[in-house]
Amino acid sequence: MTPVDLSQFADEEYCYLATRGRITGKPHEIEIWFVVHNGALYLMSGGMDKSDWVKNLLKDPNVAIRIAGQTFNATAALLEDKTIEREVRMKMTIKYNEWEGNDPSEWARTALAVGFEIKEN
Repeated sequence: MTPVDLSQFADEEYCYLATRGRITGKPHEIEIWFVVHNGALYLMSGGMDKSDWVKNLLKDPNVAIRIAGQTFNATAALLEDKTIEREVRMKMTIKYNEWEGNDPSEWARTALAVGFEIKEN
């Protein structure tokens, strides 16, 4: 099987993340900013681990991501690699023009970074 080439989606403005509700078990979908970096997809949560979508994926990391009409199954994990985290933050800052003067915005500096590994079908 060939891995999914996410680079083709790098310029899309949004993706749609579907998680399973941690209490209800029902699907929940949000529209959210993203970046593609080193073959993986990354999101950032300004609400940190208090955001519903983060709470949901912490209970069940199996999610669906839709970009430009294509849906992919993925596994989510909090980003722990500090080097990749810095690179992802800078990509988000640049892509979404998140600057405060010459520095990244507070959101770009402090939001919780989450990575998604696309599962091959």
